[in-house]
Amino acid sequence: MNYFIKNATVVNEGETFSAHLYIKDGIIAKIVRNGETFEPENAQVVDARGKYLIPGVIDEHVHFREPGMTAKADIYSESRSAVAGGVTSYMEMPNTIPQTTTQALLQEKFNLAAEKSLANYSFYIGATNDNLDEIVKTDPAKVCGVKLFMGSSTGNMLVDKDSVLETLFKESPCLIAAHCEDEDIIKRNTLHYKELAEHHEVVPDASIHPLVRTEEACYRSTEKAVNLAKKTGARLHVMHISTRAELLLFDPSIPLLSKRITAETCPHYLLFDDRDYSQYGFAIKCNPAIKSANDKRALWRGVQDGYIDTIGSDHAPHLREEKFTDSYFTAKSGFPSIQHNFAFMLDNFKRNKLKIADLVRLMCHNPATIYRIERRGFIREGYFADLAIVDDNANALITNEDVLYKCGWTPYDGNTVRSQVTHTFVNGNLVYENGIFHEENRGERLTFTRK
Repeated sequence: MNYFIKNATVVNEGETFSAHLYIKDGIIAKIVRNGETFEPENAQVVDARGKYLIPGVIDEHVHFREPGMTAKADIYSESRSAVAGGVTSYMEMPNTIPQTTTQALLQEKFNLAAEKSLANYSFYIGATNDNLDEIVKTDPAKVCGVKLFMGSSTGNMLVDKDSVLETLFKESPCLIAAHCEDEDIIKRNTLHYKELAEHHEVVPDASIHPLVRTEEACYRSTEKAVNLAKKTGARLHVMHISTRAELLLFDPSIPLLSKRITAETCPHYLLFDDRDYSQYGFAIKCNPAIKSANDKRALWRGVQDGYIDTIGSDHAPHLREEKFTDSYFTAKSGFPSIQHNFAFMLDNFKRNKLKIADLVRLMCHNPATIYRIERRGFIREGYFADLAIVDDNANALITNEDVLYKCGWTPYDGNTVRSQVTHTFVNGNLVYENGIFHEENRGERLTFTRK
């Protein structure tokens, strides 16, 4: 079906302007600015008066848990949550069961997504200490990147041999997306706090998380990754930056098209700080840890000043019984968020006097540019019609009963957002409309240029 989106406030490439948009055969066929006349052919009309029309969000950092952990989440359930939040494309992590560390296992994931995903998709191949032969087979036109864990997290895919790391940076055919935390520091701190807890000198609650996974652990590992990328010329995207210190490792003066070393942060590092552990507890335990108010303020400045290039969700569902345990040492790290991230970020960008165009740049344009995604991430004629319509005057109370995540809970339970996604188009198909899903079509595999 073709669509004609009328009376929209389009946010795209630094501009905000009134326009109509004609979608034909899944493609943006015509952007009709005020003063132009245009008659669409056989199109269903969608009136977006008073609402923003943005490129669909591209989330380069999700954990959908399939295969192997589908009690928590699966590709269908979480892609459904994604499109309800305006996310039209995602890139999913390899720490599943089995871990996605071979070309055969990677292809199995693509096959699953072709059957189940409502959004467009790609999957990372995971690096280990001994799978370089599989890494070098990766086709950069068909796979988003290589995921490198330089600190252990869910799934424990740690790569900790210096010789392996340097060879990986030299020979990876794709962008390297890195989780950077120093494992030795984390192990030492974990043992220290376990001893204190055993002697009842500290309560093993969520507040000790940033004392275990410290600023030093993040900085030392990120510095190492950045130095390796500079030495080898590798493309490096450091994920979930959580500290003020790390920001200085990145150069905001380089135009994005020329950058080979880029940085991501996540909504939770911009929304929370260590004072919030007393209210939210293990619900906001994640790796790297949410840190101080000073770090949060610095990350907002980093977003504004170009040190941070993207905002990805790190959507990471766990079951309630895995999260809400009686001890820091058993509570899982990570939480679901993809359904609500854009709305929360829009609210907070307005609160921090930043423009929606800046948010669109960070969550839509820049992931497409950094990953070299073909014909997505922008509202341009000839591009795929991956789009979201957003009402920024629609208050909504978030509750666990209303979330779409398979795990059935959110740390945002009880919070109100002042913005909502009302419509989401994927490849020109209207898949989400005011709480109703249209599931006749599936998303498509992302493709990438080699430039």
